[in-house]
Order: sequence, then C-alpha cells, then structure tokens
Amino acid sequence: MKSSTRRSLVLSVFALMGVSVVVVAQVDPPNNKVRARRQIHHHDGNAPHANGRLGDPLPDLTQDQLAAFTDGLGEFENVETPESGLGPVYNNTSCANCHSAPIVGGASAATVTRFGRMDKGVFDPLSQDGGSLMQSRAIDPAALEHVPADATVVAQRLVTPLFGAGLIEAIPDAAIQDLAKRKKADGVLGRPALVQDVTTGTMRVGRFGWKAQQATLLAFAADAYVNEMGITSRFFPTENAPNGDQKLLAEFDKTADPEDQVDPATGKSDIDKAADYMRFLAPPALPRVNSEVQLGLNLFMRVGCAECHVPTLFTGPNTVRALDRKPVNLFSDLLLHDMGSLNDGIAQADALANEMKTAPLWGLRHRAPYLHDGRAPTLFLAITGHDGEAAPARDRFNKLPSSQQKQLVDFLNSL
Repeated sequence: MKSSTRRSLVLSVFALMGVSVVVVAQVDPPNNKVRARRQIHHHDGNAPHANGRLGDPLPDLTQDQLAAFTDGLGEFENVETPESGLGPVYNNTSCANCHSAPIVGGASAATVTRFGRMDKGVFDPLSQDGGSLMQSRAIDPAALEHVPADATVVAQRLVTPLFGAGLIEAIPDAAIQDLAKRKKADGVLGRPALVQDVTTGTMRVGRFGWKAQQATLLAFAADAYVNEMGITSRFFPTENAPNGDQKLLAEFDKTADPEDQVDPATGKSDIDKAADYMRFLAPPALPRVNSEVQLGLNLFMRVGCAECHVPTLFTGPNTVRALDRKPVNLFSDLLLHDMGSLNDGIAQADALANEMKTAPLWGLRHRAPYLHDGRAPTLFLAITGHDGEAAPARDRFNKLPSSQQKQLVDFLNSL
C-alpha cells in the first residue's frame, strides 16, 4: 500500500468520527471429587447502553446481544473460589481483577511470568515443570509454583486491554494474510501466526495475545480460565499440576473436571459468557482531529510506524450487525515480527522466541506502562526501545527535532 493511499485511508477514518454466585456442590461418586455447579445472576444495576463511553457495548446490538453482553460482564467480574473450581494454582480470581484499568475490560499494570530454556537455539517451554506460564498463587502454600532452576529464560508480560476485541475477531483471516504479502519499506516483513483453534479444531490466523496465540475469543477465554484461574472447561478439561507435580495436583484438586459446565437451558458455559462480553465490548473512541493531531499523524506515517501499526483494517460480512463490514481502527497489522532485542525470548504457539505481534495502539491514552513487559514508563521510551524490524522507524524518530518527537508522542497519547 503506498504511503499516500494509507494517509488518505487514515484521514477518512478520522473523519468518521454486581454479580452474585450460587455454588451448589454434590459428591461425584466415581472419583470422590466435588462437582461445582456455577450459576451467575444478571449484572446488578441497569443494563449498559452504547453511549460512546469506554466500557460500553458496541452500538447497533440487538436486545438479545445486549443481554448477552450484560450477562458476560457479570461473569467477567465473578470472583472464583476453591469451591467453584479455583486453582489449585492460579494468577487471579476473576477476569476483571486483571482487566481493570481504567475500567473493566481494560488492561492493568499486572504482569504474568513466563519461563523456559533455550537449548542450542531451540526453545523448551519446560512443560514438565509447569511451563511456560507460571501461576503465582495457590489455594494452599504447599502448591505454590516457582521458576525452575534450569530455566534460562524468564519474562514478564503485561495484561492486554480487550476493548474492541469482537471487531478484531471479525477481521477475516485472508485480510491479515494479505497484509503479510504487501510490499513494505525498511525490510519490514511480518507473518501471520497460524494456530489451531481449540474450539473448532481448524487452523486459523491468530490475533489475540502478545504472541497471537489465539484466533477466537472463545478459545482466548477458555485458555485464560484454565491458565489464569485454574477453571477447566470442555476445551481444556485438564488442570495445571503445580510445577508439573501430579502428586500435588491429586492432593489439592478436589473439584471434578471440567468445572465449567454448559447450562442445558442456555447452551452456554461461563467461558461462552465471557466471550460474549469481549465480543460485544466497544472499542475506544477515535480522537477528534485538530491541527496538532494531524501533525502527529503525518509524522507517524512519515517515520514509518504505520508499516506495522496499520491504522485501519475492516471486518468481513457478519451476522451480527455491529460487526458487519466495519472499520477497525486498531493501528496494528496483527502480524508477528522479528523484534530483535525487544522480545521476551518465549516461543509460543506459532511465534518464535524473537517474534511479537504488533500491539494495537487504539486506547493507548488509557494505559501505561508500555511494551510487552512494562519496561517503558513513557511513550517516548517505548518508541526508542523498539528494535528488530522496527529499528529503521525508531532511528528516524530519534533524528527528529524534539518538537516533532513531542508532536508524534502527543498523537499517540490521543489514541
């Protein structure tokens, strides 16, 4: 795509301008584990409406879709307990505890720990030791995990925001693959992550997570439930053993799996409700274009940031009107790129250790710190910390006069 075409596209885009839980336990005779039946009531208060505020649902949702969003918000805020299946090892007790800033559905400064071992250029996630994700909490201190002594790679990852996730999900695989084929400046490459969607068994283009390791929101939710809260489901029916220790798992896992059961009346389980909430969550609003925003945007394009941070993609045909052929102003190509020294050293799904997905920039004004591990407290440091395929753009930014650097940073802070 020529730079003039990208600029006109961007300009046209800017011109558009309380939960209660009832846990009923019963004994499961075959394995003597308790079966937890989880019932989520409607979210307390009035149902949210699309008013253009952060955390609102998408506009043009039907009443049934708004109800699904509201029920999903309730599940998203639901606090898990050992009786409802929490643990035995976990990172937090609810989705909203991590996705909280500046409002439910956002990001936070919370990080998770990943570890593994690089052996002769091949990454070993140390799965036998509970890797590559370490759960930092446990329902009993005896089950607490630690980073194994033979891990040579230890990395932190920030929680990612979820605003507009349904629009990202609705971008066709082919559109992301086409971005990888287009001619780009500066030797920028980028490739789609091809992952198996656990919910369908099909190969899809990944788009969620720092490594684009999940392709759909239902898979993303199911993965988070088992790995962040220890809640098993129909897609991930097996608990994480503390540091891979099956004896500890047998000692502390007293709830029958899968813990998240489909409700026959609705055909949905908790992961489906959480996916509904994310799918119908509106994106951040675009900034109003003024002369300063326009100057910053021009510099963003001129420096070469848009080679990877593509301003706008589009959803394909969709049965949900709110997701049907809509612009997605995410500022990302959703591709994996070689980031040089700016990587976490963790290979995951289709991503190599040196690759990271281009982080969407929409909503940037609502989150700090920056980069995948929060190493950059300011956007200036985030830009100058880029490497690998982004090095030429970084170098051009570094050569700008300080006044123009500020204009570009101010533009990013408007997103």
